This record gives sequence, C-alpha cells and structure tokens, in this order.
Amino acid sequence: MEMKRQESGPGKSQEEKQEEIREMGTMDLEEGGGKDEDPHRIKLITIIGEIEGHESVSGNTKATKYEHLLPMLAEIEDSSCIDGLLILLNTLGGDVEAGLSIAEVIASLSKPTVSLVLGGSHSIGGPLAVAADYSFIVPSGTMIIHPVRSNGMFIGVMQSFRNMERTQDRITGFLARHSHMSRERIEELMLDPTQLVKDVGTLLEGEEAVREGLIDQVGGLSDALGKLHEMIDERRSGR
Repeated sequence: MEMKRQESGPGKSQEEKQEEIREMGTMDLEEGGGKDEDPHRIKLITIIGEIEGHESVSGNTKATKYEHLLPMLAEIEDSSCIDGLLILLNTLGGDVEAGLSIAEVIASLSKPTVSLVLGGSHSIGGPLAVAADYSFIVPSGTMIIHPVRSNGMFIGVMQSFRNMERTQDRITGFLARHSHMSRERIEELMLDPTQLVKDVGTLLEGEEAVREGLIDQVGGLSDALGKLHEMIDERRSGR
C-alpha cells in the first residue's frame, strides 16, 4: 500500500488533520508556547495496541505498524518545521524486532523527545517508553518486564535457546542504556516467578516504575508537554 507523505508544519485543513489522526494516530501541535511568543511545533505520535511486525495482526486487533512509524520518524528528524516529538503509549507489546527498530530510531533522533505511558507499556513497549530523552508515566500506568516469548513452532535445540537469549540480552541492554536501571536489576525483575500467574516477570505501577529507575517521572499530559517545551527552549538557546 502506498503511503502518502505527511505534510509537516502549518497549513493543514481540518479534514487533513482528522484524516491524519484517523489513519496514522498522529497530529501536529502548533499552538504551544515558547519564549518570546515563538511557538513550538510539536509532532504527536501514538503507539497503541500491538506492535505489528512482518505479519499482519488480526483485523479486530488495534495495532501500530512499524512501516508507518519509521518513515514518519525519519521525516521528523529531517524536517525544519518540527521542533520536538511527544509519544503517547498504551501497548501490550508485540513483535520484538519491529519494536526494537522503532525504539532505536526514536533514541537516535537529535530533536527533543518525551514519552508518556498511559494505560501501559508492556513487554517490548518498555524499550519504546525509555527510548525518548525523558519519560513520564501516569499514576495508574503499568510496565511489565518479562523474558522473550516465542510463538509458533520452536525447535528445542541449544542454538534456539542461544538465539532467544541473545534477543533478550538486546532488550535488557537497551533498557539499561536508556534508563536508570542496571542490567542486573532488570534481569532480576524479568525472571521473578512470584508476580505473574502464567509467566515469570514483574509488573510495575507508576510510582514503582519511577522508583526502580525505569521511568523518569510520574505525570500526565501537561507535565509531558511542559517538559518538552522546556527541552525545546534549551535546544534553541544552545544549552
């Protein structure tokens, strides 16, 4: 399916804005204030439902498609009409390779980025939340850290185990690099057998996620936007 290029900056009609929200879950926030009445142009993207990989999910399942997000993130980096990025997350996780690819691109952006975890950011949603320069979680939000799972046929040989172990190491390494948690603590929580009924792992609620160092701060939309405006001002002033 051919994807239409999303025009950035002012000048979109109301119909175009509604179409962008409906089709891509994104929109431009152009009314926010900066210093000296110089408005900040912020791109809002949502990561919701299941992170879809190389195979399409069920038609009844809400999904975030990485083939949509990757070119959009590249456009954000290259556009002179966008000053910062706000990411809203409410995901149960999904495809590991797709999720990590999105997280790596977010982490590599030179423009200020802020994430806000709403209902939850579970599994591969963890790297997506911490990939931003600064992360928030609402008080009722949750993060679930658990080992890599495999769907479909799995050949029970040592090579398969090592491949899964290396994939898990990539996730724990990313979380450790982009949060305030050590790899050892992440692995300890990931392998906790006492919290999840059908799996090992740990569920962290808002305050717990901040205490553990996975997320930077408990807050809501106004806090996330306020932090992003502050970061944009600092970038413009050269600090």
